[in-house]
Amino acid sequence: MSPRFATQADAPIAVHLVDAEGLQSWIDQQPARLQTWVRGSGFKPALGKVLLIPGASGAVEEVLVGYGTAAARKRSRFHLAAAVPALPEGAYQIASGLSSDLAEQEALGWLLASYGFDRYAGSKPKPVTLVAPDGVDAAKVEAIAAGEFLTRDLINTPANDMGPEELEAAATALATQHGATIKVTRGEDLLTQNFPMIHTVGRASDRAPRLIDMRWGESGPKLTLVGKGVCFDTGGLNLKPGASMGLMKKDMGGAATVLGLAQMIMALGLPLQLRVLVPAVENAVSGNAFRPGDILPSRKGLSVEINNTDAEGRLVLADALAYGAEENPDMMLSMATLTGAARVAVGADLAPFFCDDDATANRLMQAATTVADPLWRLPFWDPYEAQIEPGIADLDNAPKGGFGGAITAALFLRRFAGEDVNYSHFDVYGWQPSAAPARPKGGVGMGARALLEALPDLLEL
Repeated sequence: MSPRFATQADAPIAVHLVDAEGLQSWIDQQPARLQTWVRGSGFKPALGKVLLIPGASGAVEEVLVGYGTAAARKRSRFHLAAAVPALPEGAYQIASGLSSDLAEQEALGWLLASYGFDRYAGSKPKPVTLVAPDGVDAAKVEAIAAGEFLTRDLINTPANDMGPEELEAAATALATQHGATIKVTRGEDLLTQNFPMIHTVGRASDRAPRLIDMRWGESGPKLTLVGKGVCFDTGGLNLKPGASMGLMKKDMGGAATVLGLAQMIMALGLPLQLRVLVPAVENAVSGNAFRPGDILPSRKGLSVEINNTDAEGRLVLADALAYGAEENPDMMLSMATLTGAARVAVGADLAPFFCDDDATANRLMQAATTVADPLWRLPFWDPYEAQIEPGIADLDNAPKGGFGGAITAALFLRRFAGEDVNYSHFDVYGWQPSAAPARPKGGVGMGARALLEALPDLLEL
């Protein structure tokens, strides 16, 4: 399903946004017939509330949509999208009440609210479309929504239909769509081409591990995106409890997010050289699974002691980051559903990120606010470096103690990204636990829209 705005040819119904402070003023400016209808309905303009106003023929002619109070709006986002489920099928157009500075955000929210994952159940969302508000770049917003839809589809697809091979197929389809090139290193070739940790994590599965390497653009600054593609995570020999495996189809959420961001970048034709690296594996259990206590080599030459086979995502990312850093890109980003510690720290709605460059971090935070894609900066805290140095090997994949787990994981990754690359790491959740405006329960992108907003400044495009 491709998100699209309606056109005037669709005969859109007028929508008026009214907040608690402005409802009475709006009513006073309407014809007597309409005043009587609104007052008689008892309409209260809480966020997402809808009042259908019929014309002389009885068909819906206008719609009132509640915009709540300033306090209520502060506690949520995509306020207009809250009304979409209550609207009957048809096309709509904002006639009044939407400020120009929020038009793009609310228009995007409407498109995102049209998402539905119908691959298995077959229940398609009802067609409730919107004419792009004046001043909004419709093609840009549609491209952003399409990238988010791709991310959601990839995460929502269960692991039996979204293993390493299927994730490769999705990346290949994206590359074909936009004229990108793609190279994939699979199975035993990972060893001969020096990706030992990607191979080790994925070797216990009968679905061959692989490194997906997609490139697009021939000029401009170099941007490398690295996404964790663990298509299912049993925990390995440190087996997860059954309840903890329930959402592990989303453990490739980092890969899904960077592919969604790549879709946005390529569709919008940003003047840069894009590279996307996705180590795609399944962390399974069999006789050749890697073990607690093993010491693994890595592409960078650092040895890694395994203290928990359930801390596998940082291992596959490490080889991919080392590979990406070899080309010295202008910026490198990793995105991963990496640690439960990040969720304990900031919850499901915020994506924490780690960045040593203050200018980069500040611009990302500004962009996150602008496009309603919330981020929160956590530190690469150097005093914790000793915790990831076990002594018997260069690095420890799961330091003991239980404190600062998101930070120590980020520090581990930074060792492989290197000191000479402008590197940021995003520890995303990739899942919406309960339905919210523009975000149905299920897979969700986090951080991609903020990054897209910030890239022109960060890379001086």
